[in-house]
Amino acid sequence: MSKQRTPSHQPRKRFGQNFLRDAGIIDRLERAIAPAQAQHLVEIGPGLGALTDALLQSGCELDAIELDRDLVTPLLAAFSIHPNFTLHSADALKFDFESVVNGDEQLRVVGNLPYNISTPLIFRLLDQASIIKDMHFMLQLEVVQRLTAQPGNKHWGRLGIMAQYLCHTELLFEVPPEAFDPPPKVQSAIIRLTPHQSPLFPDCNAVPLEKVVKAAFAQRRKTLRNNLKGLLTNEVIETIDIDPGCRAETLDLSQFVALAKQLESESL
Repeated sequence: MSKQRTPSHQPRKRFGQNFLRDAGIIDRLERAIAPAQAQHLVEIGPGLGALTDALLQSGCELDAIELDRDLVTPLLAAFSIHPNFTLHSADALKFDFESVVNGDEQLRVVGNLPYNISTPLIFRLLDQASIIKDMHFMLQLEVVQRLTAQPGNKHWGRLGIMAQYLCHTELLFEVPPEAFDPPPKVQSAIIRLTPHQSPLFPDCNAVPLEKVVKAAFAQRRKTLRNNLKGLLTNEVIETIDIDPGCRAETLDLSQFVALAKQLESESL
């Protein structure tokens, strides 16, 4: 099928715009997402529409969210011929994703995320994991490494723990700077986040977990004894077979869950 004509635009630094240009990478990303006609996708930051075009060829329903108002008209000119395409001129950090959900369907969210909003946006989407089937994002490699990290790794921390509490995280492939215009100064990567269909820890509330994790990593070089002071005593920590003298980066997800459950019971 012939490719749709996509708009041209000068990348803007204030929007963190680095437009994906490499046709091979676009094709590989589209195959990783594997959109289908019966699915509802949301694309964050369509930019020049390179991925938008590839997604629409599948016949899926597509809502695109674009912050740069100068791109709205050319995007509409390129893609409004598709009746299943809707463009929202909006900030993804403030967008109500539930507003585009039809019935009990789940959204598939994709996007080449600007580095300056990637972490807060991912946390916002994780809060709405119940309406999301999966997410495929182009991110700075370091952010992907944090999302997919394991205990003992220097990247293991709040972002990875909270993401893995709610999702299965998977680094799909890396993307070099030369695939973009302009080329960023960092390496990028594609990640897939798939919310768990049933909670891994149904008896653990996310609020105390977030509180414990945030405190535990407040100062990475300090021990749990110091970082959790005021939340949990050494004696309480020891009752769940965790050494108060260890650092947060050595604990796995289940141990953080145990700390969170203890914190919640202490506050009752």
